[in-house]
Amino acid sequence: MSPQPHPLVALARVRAKPTRREALQEALSALVEPSRAEPGCFDYTLFELLEEPGTFYVRETWADQEALDLHMAMPHFLAFSARFADLLAEPIRLIPLREVTVTAPTGPA
Repeated sequence: MSPQPHPLVALARVRAKPTRREALQEALSALVEPSRAEPGCFDYTLFELLEEPGTFYVRETWADQEALDLHMAMPHFLAFSARFADLLAEPIRLIPLREVTVTAPTGPA
């Protein structure tokens, strides 16, 4: 497998079970700092969807797939994954993204 020319960027969509919004928010919040400290983590930012409380997104940027795999094997993530059945309305959806290169205009429009 050839190395990726760009970091791995993804959104993780995480939906709380009814009545578990606050517990899920606390569990996700507890992942932020240890995840940011991991080798190969460039970004790990938690968001909640304004129009759908209890639906969270984590914007993640990793050096490569190996760094993401390591993240999912870390003790703090394993402790969170042990709570999936209690907290999550559905499996986490990892949405991979590709940055679109935008070129600057070369002259007057």
